[in-house]
Amino acid sequence: MAECIGPRLYSCYNCGNHVSLHDDIISKAFQGRNGRAFLFAHAMNIDIGPKEDRQLMTGLHTVADVYCCDCREVLGWKYERAYEETQKYKEGKYILEKSKIVKENW
Repeated sequence: MAECIGPRLYSCYNCGNHVSLHDDIISKAFQGRNGRAFLFAHAMNIDIGPKEDRQLMTGLHTVADVYCCDCREVLGWKYERAYEETQKYKEGKYILEKSKIVKENW
């Protein structure tokens, strides 16, 4: 039966564009600009903004904002570089804010 439904997805809350798979969640214990956020291994149908250094709760990181490619809503950011050794696992991963994504095919 599950094969008929397809993968569990997360979509942009604004336009419904598919942006990630449930199976790509690494952690649900992150903080975004507007509350809780999820760390994803991959994201799709997004555009990535310019890189900038930001002081986050876990230290200095180089990040780039992530936008929905359809409606241009800011959904979170991509970790480009972590300066602290304990934070290196985040490099190349995506933060998508819980308030900016919705579940689909659940």
